[in-house]
Amino acid sequence: MVNPAPTPRKDSRAARVEKPRTLKWHHHLAAFAIFAGFRLISMTWRMRLIDPHNVLQRTDGPVIACIWHNRLALSMRTWEQYVRPNIPCAGLVALISASHDGGVLARVLKYFDVEAARGSSSRRGGQALLELTSWAQRNYTIAITPDGPRGPRYEIRDGIVGLAQVSGRPIMPVSSYVNWKFCLRSWDRFQIPLPFARCEMRIGELIVVPRDISESERAPLKQELRNRMHTLTRD
Repeated sequence: MVNPAPTPRKDSRAARVEKPRTLKWHHHLAAFAIFAGFRLISMTWRMRLIDPHNVLQRTDGPVIACIWHNRLALSMRTWEQYVRPNIPCAGLVALISASHDGGVLARVLKYFDVEAARGSSSRRGGQALLELTSWAQRNYTIAITPDGPRGPRYEIRDGIVGLAQVSGRPIMPVSSYVNWKFCLRSWDRFQIPLPFARCEMRIGELIVVPRDISESERAPLKQELRNRMHTLTRD
């Protein structure tokens, strides 16, 4: 990021590479408690895959998984039960906020053997895009919440389409429906499936973003992704 001041100081924050916030011991403890609780409760969920176009069977390499922020609770079960066994790739990396909350989530994901690229549209966005491009080159599937970390809910930001263009990886729309859940009073009404809930994982057709398109040509693809995500989503 370029500092607009005529003579920026050497210690300018804009001139430094911003690092994600580090965790303290109680954050690590909270992350383990979340992981353990999730493992226990998720064993009771009744999972069902809805993939009418057989996307998982037809896909022969890593993808960019697009999932709404308020449905992250089901993402690990989806990865372990449906995506990893069907899509050949080196592993999974998720775009996670550089905040403290994001740090806790990144530590939780580490227990699942999932990597994290730290950043968002408001912090470390450019750096995170470079990291994700590097992970894509290493044959990793990438998971992104296009409306996170602050919303607005169910809106697609530009980053995911730009990443698909640069990396050459197709975007796989993913959503879910849970019949018995608790919704937090957050901006996205984050959904937590309750024990023995019936959970439907819904996969949409892939969206391929050509490398040589212009910025204006990306807009229809962004709208198409939004339409497919909304078609899959049922609250």
